[in-house]
Amino acid sequence: MLGFFQRILDWFRSLFWKEEMELTLVGLQNSGKTTFVNVIASGQFNEDMIPTVGFNMRKVTKGNVTIKLWDIGGQPRFRSMWERYCRGVTAIVFMVDAADHEKLEAAKNELHQLLEKPQLAGIPVLVLGNKVDLPNALREKELIERMSLNTIVDREICCYSVSCKERENIDITLQWLIECSKGRKI
Repeated sequence: MLGFFQRILDWFRSLFWKEEMELTLVGLQNSGKTTFVNVIASGQFNEDMIPTVGFNMRKVTKGNVTIKLWDIGGQPRFRSMWERYCRGVTAIVFMVDAADHEKLEAAKNELHQLLEKPQLAGIPVLVLGNKVDLPNALREKELIERMSLNTIVDREICCYSVSCKERENIDITLQWLIECSKGRKI
C-alpha cells in the first residue's frame, strides 16, 4: 500500500518538478563514449565517429529528467582532465570496449587511479562494457572480474554490458542513472 502512494507521489512530483543530473563520461579512446551520447540523445548509431578531442557537452531530456553529459576524450593527453570534469557530478560513467582485451588492463588502471582522487569520493560509478555485439566481448561477470570492480567499496558501483550499435541495455542504463539522480542532487 505504501508503494502505491509513493508511485502516486512520484507521478505528482513529475508533473511539476523536473529532475536534473550531470554525468561525466570517461574511458579509453574508441570505447564508444560519443556514440553512447548520440544514441541516448537521438537514438541514432553512426559507424563513422571522429574521436573526441578535448570534450563535448550535451544536454538530453528523457521524460522529466534533463541530463547534462560531459563526454571527455580518452586519449592519454586528455586523461589528466578527467578528474576535473568528474567533480560534483551525479555519477561517473566509465566506458570500456568489452571486445578489446588488450586495452582492459589499461582501462582498469585508469579507472582505479581516477577513483583514488579524494575529490571524487562517494560519487557513484557506472561501468559500461560496450560493443557486446562483437565476437569475444566480455559480459558483466567477466568485466567485473577483469576490472576488479568488486574491490571498489567506498561508493555505489554498477556494471552493464551494452551495445550502442544494437541499443542493447541502453534503457536499463538510463534507468539506473535516473534512479541514481534521485538519491544525489547536484
